[in-house]
Amino acid sequence: MTEVRHTPVAPTRTQRLASGAEIDAHRHDDHQIVYAGRGVLSVTTSAGSWVAPATRAIWVPADTVHAHQAHGDLELHLVGLPARENPLRLDAPTVLSVSPLLRELIIAYTRTEDDDSPERMRLRAVLLDQLRISVQQPLHLPTPGAPLLRTVCDLLRADPSDSRTLAELGREVGASDRTLSRLFNKDLGMTFPQWRTQLRLHRALVLLAEQAPVTAVANQCGWSSTSAFIDVFRRAFGHTPGTHSR
Repeated sequence: MTEVRHTPVAPTRTQRLASGAEIDAHRHDDHQIVYAGRGVLSVTTSAGSWVAPATRAIWVPADTVHAHQAHGDLELHLVGLPARENPLRLDAPTVLSVSPLLRELIIAYTRTEDDDSPERMRLRAVLLDQLRISVQQPLHLPTPGAPLLRTVCDLLRADPSDSRTLAELGREVGASDRTLSRLFNKDLGMTFPQWRTQLRLHRALVLLAEQAPVTAVANQCGWSSTSAFIDVFRRAFGHTPGTHSR
């Protein structure tokens, strides 16, 4: 992200993006809520990436340099909030659970141009109330800073189905599993299995948005069986992958 656009005001609007379309790196002076009513959205910063299906939204704090990418045909809903207004008290990008009520509020609020009508202000107030009680979701895939760890993570990004142990990966990059395990905890704040599960879930969401069959997704993402994939996916997102794109 070398060239960064500065768009002071974070827009509030609905826009559509074709699968694979990107919004290049930029930043706002405002906070922004980014929600995909259809498709899957990924947001990338220097600290990592966040991915959100239609049951999740992404909180992007003011002045965060970020880029968007669409997976599947994307219906993107953007809600801008002044920097002084932070109902979540969050200073880092975060994935939030979106209840059916919050979903409808976001869609309704972003459907029309911003104005100061009493009706819109009431809608906004309820939307913020629902945001305050949204549950944060651990769907962050952090980017490693340590060169050695980056090499290991790049191997797995290239092939999430790679089932090698940390010791086996360590032999390829010339490091012990103890060293790599320590780096995962220190640099990324999670264990190796946790990071690999996040990677596989991220890739699964992208493949499902592209209409890949559930069994094929399970195989390409490295789960031992389709049932194992379904179980992990349900625990992460609250529904099965078979119903994900409906």
